[in-house]
Amino acid sequence: MTATETIYFTTQPTTIGQVCLTSDGDHLTGLYLSDPRPDPDWVSDPVSLAKAAAEVRAYFAGELRAFTVPVRPAGTPFQRKVWAELRRIPYGVTISYAELANRVGNPKASRAVGSANGRNPICLVIPCHRVIAADGTLGGFGGGLWRKEWLLKHEAERRG
Repeated sequence: MTATETIYFTTQPTTIGQVCLTSDGDHLTGLYLSDPRPDPDWVSDPVSLAKAAAEVRAYFAGELRAFTVPVRPAGTPFQRKVWAELRRIPYGVTISYAELANRVGNPKASRAVGSANGRNPICLVIPCHRVIAADGTLGGFGGGLWRKEWLLKHEAERRG
């Protein structure tokens, strides 16, 4: 996204606090769980983000396991490769950073995939919360560890 492109946003209340959704008008470009304050230059547009907001509501209601809203995360080619792999982690399943590194074809890149994971701009839809440390601990999460724990528990209870 260039500096001249308009960024649209809406906010959505959830069980774990307010989230902010952003788009380029056609694709979801951001879903922020922590400190979801819109930038003053962004344009409020709940209509263009209605599908994304509806999917977020359905996810928190336990009615949605896979997001279908189109996404366009801004990042490096490596980050986009990691984020694409994150989307392949099934609902209610966790993998380690080492496993994620293996899946992107670079088994020695656990730290690099961890860094890419941490820069994911579209939480939930690109499920970075499903990656945990090899020893089973949760590790970092931009939305706060309590939210990561809640999300994993929410999915585990509905995985069936």
